[in-house]
Amino acid sequence: MTRPARRRSGAVIAALAVACALVGLPQPSLAATSDDDAPASTSSPSPSPSPTPSPTPTPDPVRSAEYWLEQYGIEEAWDTTRGEGTTIAVIDSGVASGIEELDDAVTGGADMSGVGSSDGRTPLGSDVHTRSHGTWVASLAAARGTGQDEGMIGVAPAADILSVSIGFQSVSEVPFDQQVADAITWSVDNGADIINLSFTTNQTAWGPVWDEAFLYALEHDVLVVVAAGNRAGGTEVVGAPATIPETLVVGGVDPSGRASHDASTQGVSIGVSGPSEKLLGIGPSGEIDEWRGTSGAAPIISGVAALVKSAHPDLDVNNLINRIVQTADRAPGQDGERDLSYGFGIIDAAQAVSANVGSVSSNPVSDITLKEWIRLNRSTGSTGELRAGTSPTPAPVELPALPPRDAPVDEANPLLPSPESLREVTLPFVALTAAGSLVLLGVLGVSRRLRSVRAERESGS
Repeated sequence: MTRPARRRSGAVIAALAVACALVGLPQPSLAATSDDDAPASTSSPSPSPSPTPSPTPTPDPVRSAEYWLEQYGIEEAWDTTRGEGTTIAVIDSGVASGIEELDDAVTGGADMSGVGSSDGRTPLGSDVHTRSHGTWVASLAAARGTGQDEGMIGVAPAADILSVSIGFQSVSEVPFDQQVADAITWSVDNGADIINLSFTTNQTAWGPVWDEAFLYALEHDVLVVVAAGNRAGGTEVVGAPATIPETLVVGGVDPSGRASHDASTQGVSIGVSGPSEKLLGIGPSGEIDEWRGTSGAAPIISGVAALVKSAHPDLDVNNLINRIVQTADRAPGQDGERDLSYGFGIIDAAQAVSANVGSVSSNPVSDITLKEWIRLNRSTGSTGELRAGTSPTPAPVELPALPPRDAPVDEANPLLPSPESLREVTLPFVALTAAGSLVLLGVLGVSRRLRSVRAERESGS
């Protein structure tokens, strides 16, 4: 059976299970017995009662609602690894403490806002959504569940989480770009293998303070996963940090695999897509919330990256990304090898972990390295380097030699005629005068001849 067929079959069974659980009905048996299988009657005066069959366990509705675990090959990838030995830094509004599914997962943290707790476990934000955001993100990446098949479980349930809190909106007086830069540096220094950034600035440009921080992560082989943003949030095309070269930018799809309109966006930097609708997340009070957006697709991909890194610990960033994008499934509406909405396709965790993928020497999702981008765009002007968007310096063009200038002439008396005045004034005047004189003489001659003829005729009469 193909993966799509298995996914559809699993989805139908899960849906039936959830429906039965909600209405309080027992699970129907998938294998019915016939009368031919009934035991033969006996003449024993004291027949033993037939044993009561054990009831089929009712699936946990939360676990059953996590459709992405089976649909995108995550459960199959768990046969190989659950993310052991990897660490995901969640740079967000903070991962709340006191949550059963997460407390064992969070192994460290810090606050970069100046208003949170030192361990990064105090949710920050001016509204409920923002305060819940970091905890939702962490639960999708690496929640532990509450039992064998109960409670919300993350994509990499054996990976560790670093909770690095930053202040969104006007919560902190520390500039936001500085908070992010400090958070990335701290995460690298404290053992992160993957850094998750589920936010956008809605601007394509970013400040120089991010250059050094993102370079620091790349130089230490730390993968930075970035959400593409959502149209519902005003992001028509990807903005920074999703425009920074060599990051893995994540787009979003609905459960059918179609690009999500409101819960995603588009852009040339999108590398891969993951589910961004009908997602679950654990809130700061431990409640399960439904939410959507590439903010949720990103930690799912971060979790897959942790699975891949755990199975292949020697991979550098370029080859970690390459495994993820080269094993992605082609999306139903994908246009070409790489699409503005889907990137290289939709995540397939099982293939990313287990497929035979060749190695690469450069980043497969960026045409330019971050270091080269900085060289071209952060010039001070003293080196003569070009800025992005300018044309190369054109080659010099050879023009034909100018004709020699006229030789200088001696200064002439303005009262005497010059050659130019003789040619342009005197000669035309003389010519016109001579011509006029000849015409006048001709007229006079004709007139005299007529008078003479008339006089002869009169005398002869």
